[in-house]
Amino acid sequence: MTRPFSLPRLTPTQIKTETLSGLTVALALVPEAVAFAFVAQVNPLVGLYAAFIVGLITALIGGRPGMISGATGALAVVMVSLVVAHGVEYLFATVVLMGILQILAGVFRLGKFIRMVPHPVMLGFVNGLAIVIFLAQLGQFKDPDTGTWMTAEPLFIMLGLSFLTMVIIWFASKYIKAIPAPLLGILVVSAIVIGFGIDIPRVGDLASIKGGLPEFHIPTVPFSIETFEIILPYSLILAAIGLIESLLTLNLVAELTESKGGASQECVAQGTANIVTGFFGGMGGCAMIGQSMINVESGGRTRLSGTSAALFLLLFILFASSLIEQIPLAALIGVMFMVVIGTFAWSSFRILHKIPKADAFVLVLVSAVTVISDLAVAVVVGVIVSALEFAWKAAKRIGARTAKGENGEKIYELHGPLFFGSIASFQNLFHPKKDPAIVVVDFLDSRVWDHSGLQAIEALAERYDNVGKTLKIKHLSADCYALLKKGGLTIEMSREEDPEYGVAIDYDGRLEKS
Repeated sequence: MTRPFSLPRLTPTQIKTETLSGLTVALALVPEAVAFAFVAQVNPLVGLYAAFIVGLITALIGGRPGMISGATGALAVVMVSLVVAHGVEYLFATVVLMGILQILAGVFRLGKFIRMVPHPVMLGFVNGLAIVIFLAQLGQFKDPDTGTWMTAEPLFIMLGLSFLTMVIIWFASKYIKAIPAPLLGILVVSAIVIGFGIDIPRVGDLASIKGGLPEFHIPTVPFSIETFEIILPYSLILAAIGLIESLLTLNLVAELTESKGGASQECVAQGTANIVTGFFGGMGGCAMIGQSMINVESGGRTRLSGTSAALFLLLFILFASSLIEQIPLAALIGVMFMVVIGTFAWSSFRILHKIPKADAFVLVLVSAVTVISDLAVAVVVGVIVSALEFAWKAAKRIGARTAKGENGEKIYELHGPLFFGSIASFQNLFHPKKDPAIVVVDFLDSRVWDHSGLQAIEALAERYDNVGKTLKIKHLSADCYALLKKGGLTIEMSREEDPEYGVAIDYDGRLEKS
């Protein structure tokens, strides 16, 4: 498990890199938090406070140093119906309950199940997310006053400055190490726009970010069963979406930095952050893959970068709002376009025709659902399709070799898994009417995966019993023997020389019994 907040012997150069990386992330967080607050139909400060509080707490105690969390669009689109129907106070109460559920997920170590997400689903996740980030930036090419698409000169200026930012980032990432490339791009383009008085949309055109310190505030909702019934469904959905997005981002950042992250610790950190956020007037949040990518690419590797990002964001709100509001949106668009390029798994085009067709289908499906619906739904759909495809393939693997024993009994030496998908094939292997009086089924090269498999063994025993023949079972696991005995099944079981093996092995090597 990753340790909580610490500064492990950072050199002055590392401190500078981590701090400047945090500044870059904070600048990119401002328009995102404001935009997501608009989506949820709450005050922009509600989004900014969430970005600050969630970002700070997860940076200090989260499972992946360097990962950035804050208000996200995936959560905002769920929140809006609650806010419209019941008001923002119900949202704060929902965020508190969401946090409690996330802490429980961490306590019961449910985060480890993120390992069940197949690689094609991960590729589809990052590709779909890259497309979503790209599409989100297109809205910035609309006139802030009229809401219509820019045309002619304003559009070309926005595109030109966005492209200039991208060029600066590309060049600086190769040849300039003294300052993070995205930050340099923002500073140079901002200086050009402000210095020449170029009339293009700026951060302040979205909303004012000026405010005070977030204040402790117990949500003013009735403490009743009716309130609980209203907020519970939203809390469950938000907790699930937040954890799925956070844990997938944790895995992605861990791959990029070639390090490990603590899934259960991240669940607890996200939950703690959301509880605090709900009591301080924030809209809640989770990990942000775009900002996490900016942090990683800018050199952020420790908790200092995430902590700096949150503190810089608070400083913007308290003291530097007028300055931050002058930053041109074109510069931030350019930064996010570079994030899109870095996030998208371009190798998927190269391998699409080389991998199994089912995996290619899952990759494309998850990407499409991510764009059409949201990340959590896309991941769940991808996992379900992958699981069904795996079950179908596994169901076709069961078979048996037959042999004759010393006493004339017939021996079926099974191979392959026995579970709900392979039961029909399993039953077709046997011929009770034609078999001799004694039949032995050897499970040495087979495994029973679920209760349906045990039921299939019981049904097979009944088939042989109905024709007056004896069925013997060899080499079942101790778990299966116990369950069959508990079910009252009278099958002759040969326990001699049976192997000892578990049903599943947890990631840390401990044996898990079903």
